Amino acid sequence: MGDKLALVRESIGQVIFGQQEVVDQTIITLLAGGHALLIGVPGLAKTRLVETLGTVFGLEDKRVQCTPDLMPADILGSEVLEESESGRRSFRFIPGPVFGQLLMADEINRASPRTQSALLQAMQEHRVTVAGKPHDLPAPFHVLATQNPLEQEGTYPLPEAQLDRFLLEIDVGYPELEAERRMLIETTGPNQMNAKAVMDAEQLMAVQRLVRRVPVGESVVEAILAIVRNGRPETTALEEVRSQVAWGPGPRASQALMLAVRARALIDGRLAPSIDDVVALAHPVLKHRMALSFAARADGVTLDHIIAHLTAPYA
Repeated sequence: MGDKLALVRESIGQVIFGQQEVVDQTIITLLAGGHALLIGVPGLAKTRLVETLGTVFGLEDKRVQCTPDLMPADILGSEVLEESESGRRSFRFIPGPVFGQLLMADEINRASPRTQSALLQAMQEHRVTVAGKPHDLPAPFHVLATQNPLEQEGTYPLPEAQLDRFLLEIDVGYPELEAERRMLIETTGPNQMNAKAVMDAEQLMAVQRLVRRVPVGESVVEAILAIVRNGRPETTALEEVRSQVAWGPGPRASQALMLAVRARALIDGRLAPSIDDVVALAHPVLKHRMALSFAARADGVTLDHIIAHLTAPYA
């Protein structure tokens, strides 16, 4: 299995230059069976990365370009009235793009809150309800959404309940100099590299089952609990959290961190996760599951600063 995952990294690296931490975190998301929110300014290959993941993992991928006028039915599907040759009328369900194994919601924060919330049931229960009838989604099912910074015009912040459904929030920054140099040369020439399929859906689900069987030491469990619980103003031992955090991460954050550290150990070829994995993944797991108080924002405090305090005893 380690050889397969190494080939996955290599195949993605033929298309995505640099950004190794971003690539690893998206792979971790899929291996853990979760969804990811990729945040960054336009032009950083977020969409290209999602397309490449669909190819490498052999998943049926669908794409939705989110706009302010996008409606829930445009994502979920709708029922249409049909008339047979005998004159009998009946409703037929036409599935929307959510019925794919890998759904890319491009610029999700450009869709209205009503449309954003249409994905809630799909992301949590892997099924949707249309006209009172449930429809199961294919397995595996993952949502990889891209988001522009909220400072950009024409964007809507995602509801807290939907943010909590994303396993990781992945910050996509600008590439390093050498990576951008390679990108400049290889993407403007006559020949461009394409990713190749390394796994298929069945193999991915087998790895997801394996991730859940990876043993976790007691010290790692205690570190996860301490970090998450200290992020809540009601249960924290840190004065910074009590005075600067409006609300903290719920139990889903602990679950996400537990799955993510197992997946990170697996792609690194280790038999069990370490506390270093917890520290490395605390930021993408917790950042979208916490909110600062108004006074803290006014003072220039950031969530990165708070999470650094939470992980400091283990760093």
